[in-house]
Amino acid sequence: MKVTKRTWSTFMLMLIIAIVAAGCGGKDNASAGKDNAGRGEETKAVSKNNKDIVVAINANFITLDPHNTGDTHSISGARTMYEGLMGFDENMNVVPMLAASHTISEDGLVYTFTLKENIKFHDGTDFNAEAVKANLDRIRDEKSNLRLRKSFAKVSNVAAPDAKTVVITLSEPYNAFLNKMAMALMVSPKALKEQGDNIGKNPVGTGPFKFKEWVQGDRLVVVKNADYWQKDLPKVDSVTFKPVPENGSRIAMLKTGEADFIYPMPTEQVSEVQNQKDIVIDRIDSTIVRYVTLNTMKKPFDDVKVRQAINYAINKEAYIKVVKSGLGTKLDSSMSSKTQHYSKQTGYDYDVEKAKKLLAEAGYKDGFSAEIWGENDSETMKGMQFIQQQLALVGIKLEVKSMEGGTLSQQINSAKTPEEAKIQMWYVSWSPSSGDADGATRGLFSSEMFPPAGSNTAYYKNANVDKWIADANKAIDPKQAKAIYADIQKTIWEDAPWAFMGVDQVISGKRAYIDGVKVFPDGSINVRNAEVK
Repeated sequence: MKVTKRTWSTFMLMLIIAIVAAGCGGKDNASAGKDNAGRGEETKAVSKNNKDIVVAINANFITLDPHNTGDTHSISGARTMYEGLMGFDENMNVVPMLAASHTISEDGLVYTFTLKENIKFHDGTDFNAEAVKANLDRIRDEKSNLRLRKSFAKVSNVAAPDAKTVVITLSEPYNAFLNKMAMALMVSPKALKEQGDNIGKNPVGTGPFKFKEWVQGDRLVVVKNADYWQKDLPKVDSVTFKPVPENGSRIAMLKTGEADFIYPMPTEQVSEVQNQKDIVIDRIDSTIVRYVTLNTMKKPFDDVKVRQAINYAINKEAYIKVVKSGLGTKLDSSMSSKTQHYSKQTGYDYDVEKAKKLLAEAGYKDGFSAEIWGENDSETMKGMQFIQQQLALVGIKLEVKSMEGGTLSQQINSAKTPEEAKIQMWYVSWSPSSGDADGATRGLFSSEMFPPAGSNTAYYKNANVDKWIADANKAIDPKQAKAIYADIQKTIWEDAPWAFMGVDQVISGKRAYIDGVKVFPDGSINVRNAEVK
């Protein structure tokens, strides 16, 4: 039966109202018994009598091994305790951290770093050039196959001619190398030797905070490093990160003062609390993209027409309104407009009839059944349910499977070959924590980056894209790199290994007495300058 435009519009309106009502119902139930915390006029002012702060986040940490992190929360946790030779400022610009200065040879092959002196690891051992070499040797070790290894594949030699000088030679130019150095956080070589593979549970770095405890699923606690090399930091005694997947519980903690800072701030509750004197809402544009990865090596997703049909079948504007409460934009490329070398694409406007036509041409006139995976936080669940309802209208029946982050990661990364992979569709977000176009591209779309080596969970392979990624990395001229990345984005867009969903606004909430805690555009939380005013 053909659906008229008027009937279709009425149906969509009812659908949107139903989803919003469902989201609100969960919020109210979660907030019950919180001393009427949901009523702004009854929220009591909460003062802070100590310098121990609590940060509530929406998912668990996966690992605290800084060389093997892939999720943004784990990166946030690691950066409280670890530092690299380079780091990032709040606009994702690369800045010196443990390096006092650096030079790059004219041919782009030799990077020479001069290190800051008189810095010690938390275990009292010296930070020096030999420590840097030990870390880079670990990262580059093929046997360990840590997640960061691929970013250092072009390093041919690391030398430490003296205690404060590190010379890194590349086999070919790599224009994102400084960004990758900012991701290479330094671990105590003594701790690496003693802890081995357990370093992810016993961090020892040079950062402003020291590791105290990590109870998976409950809390990560870091405490002040009294001997930190930057003498005016840190300004708080401890930071406790608490994973709180349910939106209503997280906002309730902020209202009562049980949490001093929360991220992400539930989008549907921004308007409710933004005028309360005790709560401050911060929002910035982000590099975080939301998408559904489609396993291109499994039927029916191995057919580009099926993948394109899925893109046409999902109303992205409605997704932003319903799931993101209007706080975001439609994704119009493989990366955010805030990411280096972004190139806008066109197409995949909402068109149910076109989606059905493509499915019929692919041999799936009556649709098919599939699984969609995602984490178990409130907003991810809401997003998967929206996608499920949208695709049902073209005959695609989705079973929603939500999992805790560690379980989901294990499910994905336990597959050693594409043939072993059970993943079909995954609703997820990605942000290039290295801040560069390579970080938004290679790990997701290079055929070298199938799990567990990387995050190409679409198992996408295109010979041109593989070649162009390599060419872009070797390009010393930024204009040449930008042109190559434009070709990459256009091809990926047409191949549709993702259902391209949206770009987040980064929205956090904090008590008014908290200062210096920031969410960066990549979604990482920085507590380096945290302060109780």
